[in-house]
Amino acid sequence: MLREIRPALMMIVLLTVITGLAYPLAMTGIAQAVFPSQANGSLVEKDGKVIGSALIGQNFTRPEYFHGRPSATSDTDPNDSTKTVPAPYNAANSSGSNAGPTSKALIDRVKEDVEKLKAENPDVPVPMDLVTTSASGLDPDISPEAALFQVPRVAKARNFDEAQLRQLVQQQTTGRLFGLLGEPRVNVLQLNMALDALAKR
Repeated sequence: MLREIRPALMMIVLLTVITGLAYPLAMTGIAQAVFPSQANGSLVEKDGKVIGSALIGQNFTRPEYFHGRPSATSDTDPNDSTKTVPAPYNAANSSGSNAGPTSKALIDRVKEDVEKLKAENPDVPVPMDLVTTSASGLDPDISPEAALFQVPRVAKARNFDEAQLRQLVQQQTTGRLFGLLGEPRVNVLQLNMALDALAKR
């Protein structure tokens, strides 16, 4: 019986070493050598301090900054652990709202957001990504149209020329990968960093 068990035990130990230690260490080493920024979380630094990640959105709400997509992530209510409270861009609880197209709460929320945005820029159709959440609730990007929609508000709040801000949005727009994959997009954190840098000139 020991003759039959020994090869099985040896295979368990061998496969554990290969798949549990050697392979993860090799992949981590290769990632650190070839893609160090991405392997470490695509962290964004300003003045030597980490201020976020290019992969996770932030909740910009002040009028002098560009805003990202709404986020449906939540966190535990500090006053009642059986309940949750909204916590936009909570990376520890990535999720969508799971509300479907017949959800009254979702419809009401979207209508309210659309009305607020129409008051901000009445002459331009409201881009869909400014009123809908992503599946993860962490989307760091918006469409170029969503960024351009916000130019009048940001220009007014900062006393900037709108043409200058439109040019900044174009500079911060990332095109399709290889010209084919995905959609053009603007990283909101990086756009706002460029906006702050422009304000210091």
